[in-house]
Amino acid sequence: MKKTPLPDAIGLVRRRPRPVARWIYKPHEVRSINPKSAGYATRASPTRLRASKLASPSRLLPQEIQACRHASTSSDVAPLKRTALYNLHLGYGAKMVPFAGYSMPVQYSDLSVGESHKWTREKTSLFDVGHMVQHTMAGPPSTILLEMITPTSLHGLEINRSTLSCLLHPKTGGIVDDTVITRIGKSPDKYYIVTNAACRQKDLAYISSQISELQSKSLDDSFDWQVLEGWGLIALQGPLSVEVLQQSLAKPETIDLHGFYFGQSAFVSLLLPSGEHSELVLITRGGYTGEDGFEISIPPNITVPITQSLLRVGGPARLRLAGLGARDSLRLEAGMCLYGHDLDDTTTPVEAGLRWIISEYRREAGGFHGDNVILPQMKTLKNGGTGVTRRRVGLMVEGAPAREGSEIVVDSSEGQQVIGRITSGCPSPTLGKNIAMGYIKEGYHKAGTEVGVIVRGKRRKAEVTKMPFVTSKYWKQAAGTAPA
Repeated sequence: MKKTPLPDAIGLVRRRPRPVARWIYKPHEVRSINPKSAGYATRASPTRLRASKLASPSRLLPQEIQACRHASTSSDVAPLKRTALYNLHLGYGAKMVPFAGYSMPVQYSDLSVGESHKWTREKTSLFDVGHMVQHTMAGPPSTILLEMITPTSLHGLEINRSTLSCLLHPKTGGIVDDTVITRIGKSPDKYYIVTNAACRQKDLAYISSQISELQSKSLDDSFDWQVLEGWGLIALQGPLSVEVLQQSLAKPETIDLHGFYFGQSAFVSLLLPSGEHSELVLITRGGYTGEDGFEISIPPNITVPITQSLLRVGGPARLRLAGLGARDSLRLEAGMCLYGHDLDDTTTPVEAGLRWIISEYRREAGGFHGDNVILPQMKTLKNGGTGVTRRRVGLMVEGAPAREGSEIVVDSSEGQQVIGRITSGCPSPTLGKNIAMGYIKEGYHKAGTEVGVIVRGKRRKAEVTKMPFVTSKYWKQAAGTAPA
């Protein structure tokens, strides 16, 4: 197959700065409108979403944005969407469920959820995460924008490196969504960004309003924001993922994945079932399970054949498909947050235990949304800050597993006192114990603190525990590139 030039591999084309029309987005509708109208719209894949100086900025306040959840509920308005791998899932006996507006596999006929979880820890699983929203941003204003809406120092992010970050509300510092940002290509101002599917409408409206605000300040019109509609995104997760992917490279001599570390990315060509070489795809070492692995962003026309090829190369002795059920228990064992449950619009990165995403330079310089709230939270009252009143913690719970919404309690002189709530919980297939995550009152957050959790009306013993519950196995060159 014809190879796509590297800058164009995910839809980025070098252009001369020029005035652009303004587009508006309406849910379940695709259209362009008069340039004098505010907002944005989607077009054919990849979708270019541009904002110009032709209209005043439409400011989007936190209270005007509906909180999103990764709930397994179908929409009353529109039919469930399907990823490019929908038919492949059915062919492998997947049980499909509604999730974030998509019909997604929760498990497959060959393995139970618990078995799939353990398979991922011991071998390798392939997850379809094509429901996630993939974006690209290019042009000098993109770094300015991203450093305004996130607390991450992107000037210091190397080419072909990624970082976890959060989109933040102005003034409050609440988390709009969590995101992974990767600097790509030869130019410093090109980024690949992934956000959550359930937050799609909220995130697109938020980003559009922030672009409008920047461009009202006479910024360069060369800014280019695209949503990669229809693109595939798959995750290879598990200890054998590196050898499966290495054997799937069209030119394995060009890159040794054993020297390719957590957070690094590269454009590579993979083998297709026909033996031909694919267009360039973007691989990034990382994932959402705590295991070593890779996420692969794939053009729409080759998502299915590349997935088929990986499954063929891996073979059923090394590689199996895995669904949402295993993904959720794996991420909880890894202490990773799920937006709409463990993170929301009212929670700041400091409360969420994500202070490590705030770059050292930005802790001093600020200049990002909500810095007036977030930076004082990083210091205790004793040290001149405000501190926080609650913190995200892990818990081990005896008896029945604690689910989202369960109250965390302690005894006080006035009787039983509620000091927090569970946000995620499940039995751990790896540990054989009930694990949970939640927010607890400041002062009760230290590991080893004994508390109670109300499960089905009965108080269960629980203990605050450090996370991750299961040691992460990221392939890292040096410490400090990811949370341990």
